[in-house]
Amino acid sequence: MVYERQMGVPRFECNEYEEKSKNYVVLIPIINDGERIVKELERACGNNVPEYADIVICDGGSTDGCTEENMLCKLKVNTLLVKQDIGRQGAQLRMGIWWALQRGYKGVITIDGNNKDSIEDVPQFIEKLEEGYDLVQGSRFVKGGKAINTPFIRTVSVRLIHAPIISLTAHRKFTDTTNAYRAYSARYLLDERVQPFRNIFMTYELLAYLSVRATQIGMNACEIPVTRAYPQTGKIPTKIRFFKGNAELMKILIQNAFGAYKPK
Repeated sequence: MVYERQMGVPRFECNEYEEKSKNYVVLIPIINDGERIVKELERACGNNVPEYADIVICDGGSTDGCTEENMLCKLKVNTLLVKQDIGRQGAQLRMGIWWALQRGYKGVITIDGNNKDSIEDVPQFIEKLEEGYDLVQGSRFVKGGKAINTPFIRTVSVRLIHAPIISLTAHRKFTDTTNAYRAYSARYLLDERVQPFRNIFMTYELLAYLSVRATQIGMNACEIPVTRAYPQTGKIPTKIRFFKGNAELMKILIQNAFGAYKPK
């Protein structure tokens, strides 16, 4: 089924393999993540994650075979959403979040599809949502979290630049603010003061905005420990180009701090 562009949502195709079976959903944005997403899904199955939440792939238009239907079904993927429109991560997340809310989930967990994050920790995110938190941020830097082989420049930029600016904007301390492994309550996402379905969220704007908006409007937020592991050797799995990507992130941070993404 193809969903034509809804208000603030890109055009996308929905391949539903199973009906909704859980109260929560794990959204995994990918594009040409190859064996990384396969290994991540295998880890999810090995740790019984599909027993806690439906797993949904939010594909940006992969051409490397990583979204082959038989493989996804074998790995207990509930649904494949394929963006057929402009935009990058922000557009993929808007697509997935909109669809998840239409389907009636109580909360949404997001995680990258590059096999760096501890997908086995999904039950801990659900536990916090059940306790009444509206934003649950995964952090490798809090007690119990693990940062494995994190590049030095990445650690410095997160801890000394990104996290302090986000914390100042959110009026609450956060420690791992570039980490897309997090959870949102449906109450938060549907609040009129949030409005995530806007075309200004094309790249990494939505992650920055949703990091701060919850506490700005008096909702409950917390951090929980997670593991983020980079490979010991080889190319670092990331979609962010070192100079252009980091410059873009800084621009988004500043705009977010000055309220550029707040609803009018």
